[in-house]
Amino acid sequence: MSSREADRQEQLLEIAQRLFARQGFAGTSLRDIANEAGITKAALYYHFPNKDALYAKIVLAGVRKLYDTVSGAVARAANEPSIEQVRVFMDASADYIERYRDGWLASTNAFWASVDAKQRADVVRYRDAYEGLLRQSIAKGVASGELRSDIDPAMAGRMLLSMLNHFVRWYKPGGALTARQVIGQFVDMTLRGLADPVPGSERKLRA
Repeated sequence: MSSREADRQEQLLEIAQRLFARQGFAGTSLRDIANEAGITKAALYYHFPNKDALYAKIVLAGVRKLYDTVSGAVARAANEPSIEQVRVFMDASADYIERYRDGWLASTNAFWASVDAKQRADVVRYRDAYEGLLRQSIAKGVASGELRSDIDPAMAGRMLLSMLNHFVRWYKPGGALTARQVIGQFVDMTLRGLADPVPGSERKLRA
């Protein structure tokens, strides 16, 4: 592939990613993408044989970039306490969302219903590796005593990841708080709890 063709394909991926993020997989057609790019549908077929292949390529590129970004940040914090590694994971993920919001949104659950198992395999590998970074940090915290001994790292990891997955749907870049600041508050509330402890009392939360 020539550099010109590679640049054109990258442009098409960016357009498709934006449309998938805004309209969803089902709501975006190849004609929509071709019209946005100012090319014919036949010209789009030159780069991608069908919508599934295009979508799978977008999701794979996104999850690979996410893993590379976050794993690099976590590796640089390898000598930090486990709780700090958890914060680094969440901060790096928030920074990624702020920069590549369309890519994150395009990689929704629609992917699992829209492409075949073979196309999913590489995506699943990177997704599992990404989630594993968080679970490993939590497990280290449990083992070191930084976190409660009764915490299930897998369950705690899902809770923190659900914050990222939900937050991206309402967060708008350019607001009063950065993505990192919002996620930082979520993590603080998770680690410290919502109750306001009163010194010398055994005040309990009502169900």
